[in-house]
Amino acid sequence: MQLEPITWQRMAERLAGHLDDLAAAPEGGGRQRTGIDGAPAAGTGVLAEALADSLRRRGRSVLVVPVAGFLRPASLRYEFGREDVDSYLGGWYDTAALWREVFGPTDPGGTGRVLPDLWDPVTDRATRSPYAHLPPDAVVIVHGPLLLGHWFPFDLSVHIRLSPGALARRTEEPDRWTLPAFARYEADTDPASAADAVVRADDPRHPAWTGIRGADTATGAGA
Repeated sequence: MQLEPITWQRMAERLAGHLDDLAAAPEGGGRQRTGIDGAPAAGTGVLAEALADSLRRRGRSVLVVPVAGFLRPASLRYEFGREDVDSYLGGWYDTAALWREVFGPTDPGGTGRVLPDLWDPVTDRATRSPYAHLPPDAVVIVHGPLLLGHWFPFDLSVHIRLSPGALARRTEEPDRWTLPAFARYEADTDPASAADAVVRADDPRHPAWTGIRGADTATGAGA
């Protein structure tokens, strides 16, 4: 995998430009869905917010949706214990709610009425956040772990990858039990192959990336 050194801000600009190119294409138009996938230690929110800022400067309406806002209730997450790897992989995040509240409303012909979050893990109660009403050319940025194994209809997807050593170093001690889950995710889902762009961020101060698959020559997005 060939990687190019880049800053987070420059990466966000290239991703935003690519989304604009997609919207301007003959088959483009409509609300766009972008996924930024990575373990919590990868800090997906940094790129998500940088991309949102870049898109807003271009006049686009943007909603950032952290997948952490769609955790299932503790009674379901911890049904088989607080550190069950199988549950973390398949039962912690409410993917059905993401389909219903985020992806369905942003489908072609959808209402654009999107719920930005559903569940507060601290209070273990519904957030009761108000719905966002997105215009037809809006962009939704969903970010967080384990996003690329559910067939979510992303128009653009980015995987932020950490080497096993970096992931272990940057994962806080109470969460280190999740490391086998991310090893299985890498092996079973192969997010680096599924994503449109892969970022290597072992040192978050010096990221490098592949560029956007299939877009470098056509749009200059990886130039």
